[in-house]
Amino acid sequence: MNLNNIEMCKSYLNEAKLRLKTAITAFRDGEYAYCIRQCQEAVELSLKAALRLVGIEPPNWHDVGPVLREERERFPQWF
Repeated sequence: MNLNNIEMCKSYLNEAKLRLKTAITAFRDGEYAYCIRQCQEAVELSLKAALRLVGIEPPNWHDVGPVLREERERFPQWF
């Protein structure tokens, strides 16, 4: 894995962390739909980071599930 991939992973995970912080605030404010949206984005960004970590360029669409299933042999069994 090259340094650029590691930096991109960190960037995706930092963005996911920001989404979660926003989700917590939205939840406390009773903005439940926005909270759910932010949580969904955090999951998406985290999964895209995982794809990058194993050397897969994440797709430019939201649902990366098919790519994760197709490339499951690249991940540890616990994942």
